[in-house]
Amino acid sequence: MLVDTKPTTFDELIRISGLSHGTDVWLGNAQSLIEQGTVTLTEAICCRDDIMIYLIKQGLPPNPAFKIMEKVRKGKALKDPEKWAEDVALMKKNNVPDWYIKSCEKIKYMFPKAHAAAYVTNAFRIAWFKVHHPLAYYAAFFSIRAADEFDSEIMCYGKEKVKNKMKEIDLQGNNATQKDKVMYPVLELVLEMYERGFKFLPIDLYESDSTKFIVEKEGLRPPLNSIAGLGTIAAQGIVEARKDGKFMSIDDLKIRSKVGDSVTDLLKKFGCLEGMSQSNQMSLFG
Repeated sequence: MLVDTKPTTFDELIRISGLSHGTDVWLGNAQSLIEQGTVTLTEAICCRDDIMIYLIKQGLPPNPAFKIMEKVRKGKALKDPEKWAEDVALMKKNNVPDWYIKSCEKIKYMFPKAHAAAYVTNAFRIAWFKVHHPLAYYAAFFSIRAADEFDSEIMCYGKEKVKNKMKEIDLQGNNATQKDKVMYPVLELVLEMYERGFKFLPIDLYESDSTKFIVEKEGLRPPLNSIAGLGTIAAQGIVEARKDGKFMSIDDLKIRSKVGDSVTDLLKKFGCLEGMSQSNQMSLFG
């Protein structure tokens, strides 16, 4: 849609949001009219408000203009042919072109402009952060939108490992697991982050948050629960326990954090327990 319309203004972005959220507003309708050169994006019907405003500008009284808009936005233009014929006659009397009337007849549902404006305003804010404060953007996205799909073992060790996983999923095609399919767009974003020159810092027993990615000077610090198999409850238990001071041993970590061997094994795998003894006990003959 963006390629076809080439938007240059905020108003056009709102129009595209209306087109993309409507039913039979773009495909087989506005898209064809724009491709044929019949209309431009700013002239096409995109949101429900466009209809009433346009008809009033053409000279229709506000009340009929509103009723036609309501009929079209609900996909009811052709439900009552007799009444619609009267509406068409009124529109033609006020020089509404045939392409506009035909476009109205195809529409099944239309988006309100205020709703489209809210969506675009939010998207524009997100895009601004992505450009000007990229680490804050990636931290927010990975923490909120990709919390279940982020896998540190695949994503935090450079772009080659990410590319290899993407190739693996591509080769599987429709046979790829659902888990891999939902992971793919997250892999794309991780690759984008690497390509922009940013990196992930190692997961740290004391520096990593339980669930949020942290922006640091050198890069992005993944949370403990980004380790596949280490759940949020276990991660929160570790973060809560470390408030009382450093862990004396792996056994101390397990007792204070209320985690089992599977969690400590994962932490060992990621180098989070380096230099930590298994027990507080000292061997007399060691």
